[in-house]
Formats: sequence, structure tokens, C-alpha cells
Amino acid sequence: MMDPITINNLHYRWPARPVVVICADGCDPEYLEHGFRDEILPNLSKLSCEGTLATANSAMPSFTNPNNVSIITGVPPSAHGISGNYFLDVDSGTEVMMDDPRWLRSETILSAFAARGARVGAVSAKNKLCKLLGAGRGTSDFVCFSAECADACTLSDHGVERIVEMVGRPQPEVYSGDLSLFVLDAGIGLLKRERFDLLYLSLSDYIQHKYAPGTPEANHFCAELDARIGTLASFDITLGIVADHGMSDKSHQNGTPRVIYLQDELQQRFGSGKTKVILPITDPYVVHHGALGGFARVYCDTLPVDQVLSFIQQIPGIELTLARGDACQRFSLPSDREADLVVVSEQHYAIGVERELHDLRALGGHRLRSHGGVSEQPVPFLLSHPLTDSYTKRLQQLPLNNYDIFDFAINGTL
Repeated sequence: MMDPITINNLHYRWPARPVVVICADGCDPEYLEHGFRDEILPNLSKLSCEGTLATANSAMPSFTNPNNVSIITGVPPSAHGISGNYFLDVDSGTEVMMDDPRWLRSETILSAFAARGARVGAVSAKNKLCKLLGAGRGTSDFVCFSAECADACTLSDHGVERIVEMVGRPQPEVYSGDLSLFVLDAGIGLLKRERFDLLYLSLSDYIQHKYAPGTPEANHFCAELDARIGTLASFDITLGIVADHGMSDKSHQNGTPRVIYLQDELQQRFGSGKTKVILPITDPYVVHHGALGGFARVYCDTLPVDQVLSFIQQIPGIELTLARGDACQRFSLPSDREADLVVVSEQHYAIGVERELHDLRALGGHRLRSHGGVSEQPVPFLLSHPLTDSYTKRLQQLPLNNYDIFDFAINGTL
């Protein structure tokens, strides 16, 4: 047995059996609640009885990049540095996607184990995550690829090839539920091929953005996930399942999006060019959410921060407006990458920039369902095996975070 590894000040033993962690993107706890009630999730129901099922909090903002990186590092954004999908680089004054490892400040659990000789894999639905999930990949023992670009995999760039042939069906459309199913099928195929010590499978939230819990489309998708989870659980592995965030309806009763166009509001009050609003939900997948979420950052330029804060807080639909220091302390965010103000909307509101900059036709007539705020922090936290006594006590006594999943799966299961 190999010696324990210390990663970001946390100690990890060498896994007694392969550990597979699934990040079920956008899996609000209500999807499982409806699925259990409708008896369409037999495998997840069995795992929750035989193992451990709890509710954890995601990192803030409750978006994809910060939470996937939190999960694979075991620490919050204040430590690893990835505080959004998108941010304003104040050093250069440019707005950039936060998908490059150069923004990462922590070692990942995956790369640390791979460096010690473990066989490690990461499969993402969206290609945008691959560079972050594969950060530090300096060995052929670390497989990393996306379902979105599965047919382009090469041994030199991804550590694996012929994924489409292995899965047995064509590369899926990016805007589809099949993208997530392909990730799970690829994970199953990899485990059939060889033994992995650690395998991370990150799904897409396309279905959750489009369909509410309990709808026929959502139930069908969840049942398909459940079938594949049953297959994964049949291997001699420890299986952990979390989500990066939940999902909330953010539309009026008539189906139109309920949006606070924050830049418009600020310009009307303070004038043009006095403030700048950044939406860290922004990514290439606008069909999912139209770049509308529950979290925004505001730069105040020369305006008094407290004056802008007071104005924003009185806007209907705003839940929290926090100055930089308060936001960083409350949400464990890196202070040097934070704006003057952090703004969080109420559960059923979204925040936009300017009305004319959001093309809501991308939603395709669906109700706006999105995430980013504290309302979307609660997520499922499931392990296929019972916990040791010490980890059972931790579960009962400490606030549980989604990024604790590798710690619990590796160190805390029987």
C-alpha cells in the first residue's frame, strides 16, 4: 500500500479500491426526490440505502467552473482561485473565460495521484472544462477528454483514443441529454478496459436547464442516468455522486424570464460608464441559460461603494449585496479576483447586464431555469458505501460541502 498523499493541506490515503466520482451537473435535490417518489431510480435508491445520502452545499458562485475545480481540489475558490466561468482580469482590463489552468492556484487531487503513479481519468461533457480537469497532466497515466470532442481524442493529447468506437455510438450533440449519458458510458467503457484508481465524470446540465423535476423529460433523463449508475456500481469501486449546483425556475407565471438588468439599473441611477457589471455565469453554452444567472459582480470605478451597494440592495428581487471583503469571507472567494460588490438575486430572479445584450431567443421558448445564487447551493451528496465512525460524526457535526466528496470517498468509506 502506498503512503498517504497530502494535497492542499488535506491527507488522502491510497484508495483501497477504485474511486469514481460523478458530478451530476445541475442535479437539484428535487430531481432525486421526484425520482424516488415516482420509483424510477432503483439503483440510486439502493445506493442511498446501502451507503450514504446527504445534502451538501456547493461553492459560491454556484456555477460550473468554480465547483468542478473545488471538487477536484478539495478546497474552495479562495484556495484554488477559480471564482467563475468568466471574470474581469483587472491586471489587463480584459474580460476572459476562466477555463485556463494559468488561473488555477492549487494542485488537483487527480494530478497529484497521477504524479505518484495512479491511473487517473477525467471525462467531461463540455470541452470547456477539459483544460482545468486535466491541469498538471504530465503523464500518460492521466486520461482526460470531453464527450463534446470525443471523436478527436488522441493518445498524445488525451491519453486515450477511439472513444467513439469504445462507447459504440456517434459523438453526441452538445445541446442534448445524451452528452451526459455519453460521459457515463465512456466511464463504463474505461472501467471495462482497465483498472483506474481515480475516475472523475462531469456531466452537463442541459436537461435541468430545460425541464423541471418531475416532468416526463426530466424523469426519462434521470432514469437513463440511474441505469448507468447501476452499471457503474456493479464494478468493485467506491462511487461518489455530487452536483456542482442546483437549479431554479426564474420566470414569470406567463413564461417570460424574470430578469433584473443590473447594468441598465445602474446606468439609469448613476450614469453611463460609472459602473461595470460582470456575469460570471457567462460561457459558450448560451442555449442553456442565455448568460442569465443568480450572481453578478459590480465594479464601481470612482463611485462610493456603499452608495452603489445601498442602491442595488433596494432593487426588487435582490437577495444580497456584499462589499468585497464581506463576500470573500462569507463565500470563501479570492479577494484579489473579486469585484467591489457581489450581488445575489432571490431564488426566482436572474441577473442580466443590459436588456439589449441578452438574446433570449436562445432559450428556444423554454422557461428560464438557472443557477448561481445561494438558493442553488444545496446539492445531493451520495456514497455507495457506509462511512467509518469518524466520518459519520463529521457528517453530523460539520457543514458538508460538495468538494468534500473525494475526501469522504477515499478516506471515509468502509
